[in-house]
Order: sequence, then C-alpha cells, then structure tokens
Amino acid sequence: MGQIQLNQVSKSFGKVEVIPPLDLTIEDGEFVVFVGPSGCGKSTLLRLIAGLEDVSGGHVLIDGRDATETVPARRGLAMVFQSYALYPHMSVRKNIAFPLRMAGMDKAEQDRRVENAASVLNLTDYLDRRPGQLSGGQRQRVAIGRAIVREPAAFLFDEPLSNLDAALRVGMRLEISELHKRLKTTMIYVTHDQVEAMTMADKIVVLQAGVIEQVGSPLELYQRPRNVFVAGFIGSPKMNLISGAEAAKHDAATIGIRPEHIEISQSEGTWKGTVGVSEHLGSDTFFHVQCNASSEPITVRATGELALHYGAEVWLTPRPEHLHRFDDKGLRIA
Repeated sequence: MGQIQLNQVSKSFGKVEVIPPLDLTIEDGEFVVFVGPSGCGKSTLLRLIAGLEDVSGGHVLIDGRDATETVPARRGLAMVFQSYALYPHMSVRKNIAFPLRMAGMDKAEQDRRVENAASVLNLTDYLDRRPGQLSGGQRQRVAIGRAIVREPAAFLFDEPLSNLDAALRVGMRLEISELHKRLKTTMIYVTHDQVEAMTMADKIVVLQAGVIEQVGSPLELYQRPRNVFVAGFIGSPKMNLISGAEAAKHDAATIGIRPEHIEISQSEGTWKGTVGVSEHLGSDTFFHVQCNASSEPITVRATGELALHYGAEVWLTPRPEHLHRFDDKGLRIA
C-alpha cells in the first residue's frame, strides 16, 4: 500500500513561508507529477514527504499512519535523486544492494532482490561493472534499481532526468512509465518540464509559489485549466493568452486559445497579422504571428507543408468552441 496524505502541511525557513498550508491525497498506485517553475516549492514538498525536511505545520500520513515525526529510513519510501549518488568504487551489484546491506538483510535475499531489479531494468549484463563504465541512462537505472530493491510503499523522484541529453530523457521517460505499470507502486515525480508531466502522469499537481494551482489528469489540465497560470504553463507551445478587449471578446478579461485551435489563411479571417519567426518541425510548423488582436505574437500550429515567408500578411480565426475565458482575477469562467 502506498497512499500518502498531506493535511495542512506547511514549510517555513525562518520567517519566510515557502509552502502555505496545503492538503493533498495521493492514492495507492498513482503516478503523480509535481510540476511548476523553478522555485515553486515542488522539491521542498517532496522532501517533506520523504522526511528530509521537517514540516512547519500539519501532518504527513502514509497508509493512514501519521509519519510526520518518523525518520526517513522508517517511512517505507525510496528516493531517486538527479545526481544518481552512486559509489564509484563499487560494482553495479554492490551499489544496488547497498541499502539492503546497511539494513543487515540476509545475503541470499539481497541477491534475489538485486537479480530481480537488474532483470526489470535490463541491467543483468552490467552487474559487475562500475558506474564509470556506464552511460548516463544506465547509471540512472542503477539508482532506480537501488530504490526498487527496498520494495518501498512509494518511489520519490526528484528531477531524475535533468542530467541526461534529450534523446536519453525520452528513452528514460518511457522506461520509468513502463516500470510504473509493471510494479504498480505509487510514484511521485518532480519536474519543471511540463512535457514530462503530460506524458508520464496519472495526476498532475501544478504548483506556483508553494500553492497548488490545480490537480487533475493531464487532459483535464490541458482542456480545462482553472486559471491563467495553469493555462499558460501546461502545453507546448503554451496557450496564447490575449486581452479580452484587444481580441474584441468583452465577456472576459483574458481569453486563451491553443496554437492548434487557430485557423490560418491568406484570404480572410478574424484577426489580421504578419508572419514573424517560423519553426519548422517536419510534420508541424509553428508560426509566430504579430496581430492587431494581441501585443504579443500569437503562435499558430499548422501542417508542415504550409509555407509562409517572413512578413507575409495572414488572417487568423480562433475556433470559438475552443476558446478559454478568464475573469479579471485570472480564474476560469465556466
């Protein structure tokens, strides 16, 4: 079991409150991603769950038991850091088995767990190598293996892929998602990369300045962001946010429209504009259009075959059924 509950949990450093009191429930077996800009409190929140930081107020419950004062080693959680934290002089086998040796576990049980973890992570052929002989992705798998052998109630990942190049990040993203489906263990994953959040999570927790802005599935957050912050943060490229007055939509202070929900034409439309920078990605092209409807360029997603030169005059038409409306406080208008 791996249900985790935060009841009015807060954190202050001196007089500075970095996480105001919040409530959150993570159900057993869920893959939950904490996402938000740098400094939003997501890693601090993870460390409060792990017990690496003391809470300033509230309670942390693990499977219904109050673990607020429980030391990290006794919480039944396993943490994977972005730095891997492997011992360079030890073999992969010894690195994976290290927490079991420290716990005084029987050698036969250690071997069984290490072999099982190595099989799950495709590390069997590397057990006698040292970390320096491995790629970045393989070293990350060793760090995950060291967590798996503990058979924890939940895995806590603190930006584990930030040290990898783009190709390895995509591969490891898939491997961690597959691992979750096989182990069916609760996983909490911290990242500033909202693409990772969208592709991996069962549930996303969007944080800003220590406050939970929205909790929901990736599609819920994408299709119905509750406020302007979530609307502008979730999605790549981000949602276009335009003043309601500038866009002649006076029933809202701000309107939002995603790049794929805008038609682009050289003959007629709602907003007239001029093509600026174009990003050609093969199957898709993103045009950044300076329009009279917005002081900021409006991003439009089009098929890769559409060719428009810099400075071309175009017309943009937002699909009305995909418009998002926000009031003067930045909250969604139903």
